[in-house]
Amino acid sequence: MAVSLRDPQDGDLAEHSEINVTPFIDVMLVLLIIFMVAAPLSTVDVAVDLPVSSAPPQARPDKPIFLSVKPDLTLALGNDDVPRGALQATLDRQTNSDRQQRIFLRADGVVAYRDLMGVMNLLRGAGYLKVALVGLEDTGQGGAIGGQLPGVSPAAQQAAPATRP
Repeated sequence: MAVSLRDPQDGDLAEHSEINVTPFIDVMLVLLIIFMVAAPLSTVDVAVDLPVSSAPPQARPDKPIFLSVKPDLTLALGNDDVPRGALQATLDRQTNSDRQQRIFLRADGVVAYRDLMGVMNLLRGAGYLKVALVGLEDTGQGGAIGGQLPGVSPAAQQAAPATRP
């Protein structure tokens, strides 16, 4: 309840029926801090340099399964390293043998196309046919600037000019 001190001549203080929003603001700030702390905890901690994609972002499932291909071509399922021979058994254990579940494939930018296709063939051989490739969202600042290919260093472009599209 608020009080107005504008008209002190009559001796009574008039009541205002306006809502005091200070407690609501306090609650919102506490929730904001909680979400700011919790958001980084829900990400995958395997460091890979993802290429940029211009495709529209798709809806993310509640518990996505990320398979990452590191620069040294080792595989990581979530945050745990997985040997290539045990990939099917590990995926079956994590998905409860549900082969219709989508696997999100992340690969570092230095991973060759041949190696990425090899991992996709491993997934297909394991029976997981729903594979989604993960990339960074194109914000308009990356891309082909000055004749450079996105995700390829200028030195690599000069070394292999025949591979330009």
